[in-house]
Amino acid sequence: MPNSYRLFSWEHSYFSGKVRAYLRYKDFFGALGPGYEDILASADLIAGVLVPATQSNTVPQLQAPDGTFVQDSSEIIDYCERAHPKQPVIPDPATRPRQCLASYLIELLADEWMVVYAFWERWHYSLEGVEPNQFAFNAQQWAPAFQPDADGSTRRAVAERMLRDVLGVKDAESNPRGVYAGLLAMGVTKRTEPVWEASNDALLEILERHFDTHDFIFGGLPSLADFGLMGPLYAHLFRDAVPGFAMRTRFPLVAEWVERTNGNNALNARSYNQKLYSAGKDGALIPRPATSHGGQWVSDDSVPDTLLEILNVFFREMWPVLESTLERVQSFVASGELAPEGELPGKTFTPTPGFDALQTGDGALTHEFEIGGVRERRMVLPYHVWMLQRVADAMRACTATASGREAIEELLARLDGGLALLDLDEKLAGCRVRKVGGRLFSEA
Repeated sequence: MPNSYRLFSWEHSYFSGKVRAYLRYKDFFGALGPGYEDILASADLIAGVLVPATQSNTVPQLQAPDGTFVQDSSEIIDYCERAHPKQPVIPDPATRPRQCLASYLIELLADEWMVVYAFWERWHYSLEGVEPNQFAFNAQQWAPAFQPDADGSTRRAVAERMLRDVLGVKDAESNPRGVYAGLLAMGVTKRTEPVWEASNDALLEILERHFDTHDFIFGGLPSLADFGLMGPLYAHLFRDAVPGFAMRTRFPLVAEWVERTNGNNALNARSYNQKLYSAGKDGALIPRPATSHGGQWVSDDSVPDTLLEILNVFFREMWPVLESTLERVQSFVASGELAPEGELPGKTFTPTPGFDALQTGDGALTHEFEIGGVRERRMVLPYHVWMLQRVADAMRACTATASGREAIEELLARLDGGLALLDLDEKLAGCRVRKVGGRLFSEA
């Protein structure tokens, strides 16, 4: 058995960035028990360790000291928070119900909505003929996963072949497959590309204003909301060459937040793991917290106005898609096409193999959605149901007391259509799912 947690990940992986920043934070405060080791998930380890253990080749995956494997970023965080409650990243639903619920909603927005644009940025700017172009950088960052022991140019050559022939870079427009078929399935077309970009820019503009006065989402320490946002904002929009330049030049406070939340090589970003000092008498160093709000979450369960703006984006753009997802999954389960407690498509950037006909075209697990006034079609993801079940659990905890219920109703009343969330348990009836590792099954 391992002596510590083992995180099998890639640096360029969307959800690996979320989990790594979380584990680094918990470990800094000595709140992760035996600590963790970040392990490059090479092709050899994926085939020889991960697939035999979990039947999944996706990252990140976490191996606990007792040998248990956990996959999917939200489940990894849930698992570690239960095992190691010291230095919690989720606000207490009994004393901070507004912040607790907001953290789950922002995580959901970051994980499952912002992923679309982040995904597009990486792969659009890797296409032949697109300028500026990051194909060489993208190949180099993928390369260690395939041949980590080879020299740099050999690693890149192998990765370039994979990007062209497997992920479909060379003929993405005439024969979309791999990641490009996934983008179409998520609703990215020539018609929607500009509005996805406008949506992303609007969110970054709100965050730029927020980080002007708050070092993290809730003040002076990170939370689940911050780690959720690390998914899109680190590996794809900060670290990648083309979007990374745009973030640094257009949204420098967001770029600084990325470094701060990563908690590594972030001296100028004033992270949670450092102090600022003033010069005292005879050159003595007088310490103070390096981050805003005295290095703590804001008091009185406050949700700053800038976060209300982000939550309004959730309810305007994503919530209608989630409501439709619940309806489509419920209809599919009730249709008889699925065996009782049968398997559903899993979490993925593309249609799940075996469910392609259902999740493409006008399949039973597709639906129409709208973004920026443009209507398009996209695949239905039952994983969104599982994420909403987590939100429903949090809602129950947040509204367990009369004062908590009042606080949540007051928060939701300030949001566009927010009060609809109070009926979430009712909306989940008939379409609940059960998660086993990386696979999803109907509970109906």
